[in-house]
Amino acid sequence: QGCTQKYIVKNYFYYYLFKFSAALGEEVFYITFLPFTYWNIDHSVSRRMIIVWSIVMYIGQVSKDILKWPRPLSPPVVKLEMRTNAEYGMPSTHAMAATAISFSFFIATMNQYKYPFELGLLAAFVFSTLVCLSRLYTGMHTVLDVIGGALISAVLLVLLYPAWDTIDHLLLTSPLCPLFSIVVPLVLCYNYPKLDYYSPTRGDTTTILGAAAGATVGFWLDNQYAAPAHTSKSFQPGFAVLISVMVFALARFFVGISVVLLTRWVMKSVVLGALGYRYHFPIRDLEARRRLEVEVPYKFVTYSSVGFMATVIVPLLHELLGLL
Repeated sequence: QGCTQKYIVKNYFYYYLFKFSAALGEEVFYITFLPFTYWNIDHSVSRRMIIVWSIVMYIGQVSKDILKWPRPLSPPVVKLEMRTNAEYGMPSTHAMAATAISFSFFIATMNQYKYPFELGLLAAFVFSTLVCLSRLYTGMHTVLDVIGGALISAVLLVLLYPAWDTIDHLLLTSPLCPLFSIVVPLVLCYNYPKLDYYSPTRGDTTTILGAAAGATVGFWLDNQYAAPAHTSKSFQPGFAVLISVMVFALARFFVGISVVLLTRWVMKSVVLGALGYRYHFPIRDLEARRRLEVEVPYKFVTYSSVGFMATVIVPLLHELLGLL
């Protein structure tokens, strides 16, 4: 895993820019931006982003543990992060996620909303580039890791795009969707590639697939029972209208994110408590929580609950509070 080097920050602009950019490829971004899109922009855009994100991230995480390419050695590089140091490097899943999310958002919205094509393309390119550069700046990946991740994500986007509408239609209408959405991700998580030592990639993959599974079941349920859907509308320009739109968007976001965070905390405590009772270990036992029979159900149930709440309960709460 290399060693930790001491360092002195001389350029705080680059330091905070790339530390922030690195966070755009982590859970804190997923758990805020993806729900925000669902609550405030368009359900169809959010569905497509989540489908692409989950497929791309699963392939990226599995590829790491199959290829087993090490991360850059420290020294000579200086690593500004340590949590992911136990993971392998190729491909960079930050680069994959950033490319998938930014360009799937761009592709999904360019035909639905009126904005300059060049501006949307530039925004997607800048977003993904900042995240990619952050992995080099923080010393977590080589140039080849980042380029490989971005290219794999781009290829997957090209392959998935023609099937977007078909996949979306099946997820909304097929009676097998709830069963498929739960069983397939669970099978993938339990059959994740085995390593000689513990790596957080399996847990992170379970988190992603769990969230996508819960959200997909929510999409299907919303479609069956015609749950309230928010779609961005074209408003006449005006300062008062703009302020009103922003206030409602922020209100929906803060109500929703409060429910999401509360759900994560409650389900994490309940599921870990139940598994601790079943397998006889204290909740704070980190080694026990890394075992396959504990980590997969704990993270899958927790985050599938988060995905379900975000797509079903939160929109109903928005309607109840008059925020739609």
